[in-house]
Amino acid sequence: MRRLSLLVCGIALISAWPLSAQELSLPKQFRNWHQTSCSAKPMGFGFAKEAGEREFRVCQYKAGDRVIGIWVGRYHDPSSAFEVYTSRLAAGMVPTNLGQVSAFDKNGVLVLQGSLVVSSTPNVSKEDLSALVKAVESGSEKGPLPPIRTYLPGTGRALGTERYALGPDAFRAALETLGRNDFAVLTDAVGFNSGAETMLARYTSRGQDGGVLLLIEYPTPQLAEQHIHHLEEVLPAGAKEAGTLIERKGSLLSLVLAPSSLEYAKNLRETVDYETQVTWNEASQTATDPPITSIMVKIFIGTGIFMVAAVVLGIAFGGVRVITKKFFPGKVFDRPNQIEVLQLGLSGKRIDPSDFY
Repeated sequence: MRRLSLLVCGIALISAWPLSAQELSLPKQFRNWHQTSCSAKPMGFGFAKEAGEREFRVCQYKAGDRVIGIWVGRYHDPSSAFEVYTSRLAAGMVPTNLGQVSAFDKNGVLVLQGSLVVSSTPNVSKEDLSALVKAVESGSEKGPLPPIRTYLPGTGRALGTERYALGPDAFRAALETLGRNDFAVLTDAVGFNSGAETMLARYTSRGQDGGVLLLIEYPTPQLAEQHIHHLEEVLPAGAKEAGTLIERKGSLLSLVLAPSSLEYAKNLRETVDYETQVTWNEASQTATDPPITSIMVKIFIGTGIFMVAAVVLGIAFGGVRVITKKFFPGKVFDRPNQIEVLQLGLSGKRIDPSDFY
């Protein structure tokens, strides 16, 4: 029995191994590009393990005299992949419509598709990259991206400075990239072990005002209220004086790191695109319910019918009895031979039942 179990497990592992390798293998050719070399190695950034990196490949392709480099990484889930995607963004990268999200600049293109992140050096067309993404997306775990990314205001945001973090290592790396290492003291108080997610971006206004907007979302408003106190305790006094105040809306905390002014920080927090909604799930039939006036009229009519029926039946029952006794006395109702009266015998006179009627 034990040998049979080991045999079954071995067959399952052998069957699964080629599939896993095939899921992330880059194509030997896509359109006019031919693969010349390919290697599997870790990406080499600080929070790869935290992001759940499963596989990473770097390949080189050639088309005529042109040579490009492609790397693709597969991560734990789409949220982890989005964390890696934002960490690879460079200031000034412009969004495009490849994959779920993507951006490009003169140095290359970055594409996110499910749990895969694909990057390419320049000198490759949009059509070529689209063909490459289609070739590798079969090994991607499909799923929605974190909603917190949509809460960032669009006005004044510096493109390519968006950073998403699911853990402390990615959060510290995001602060370092945005030049805000002085706020690394917030890392332990954010509460990543409680399911917190963070989103950061740099904002400027008219070349004078500016700051880094930090959004922290929790699973429940109660957790957000709990952690706001932890964050306020570790927030440097100088940062509070400069206008770094924490505001809570439902499950979301927002604060502006090192704002240029208190007024700018307040205005930026107010533009966060986040609203709480309360829904009532009780079944309702308001669309088909009759109006209250119709209901009351029907109640009065039904009550009147029962009252009339009671009167009619009462008169009928009593009237028939009275008329019968009038025209047929002692023959149908109250016949003397059917009426019995208990007598105590205290007197010698016998009681005649007919005397009672």
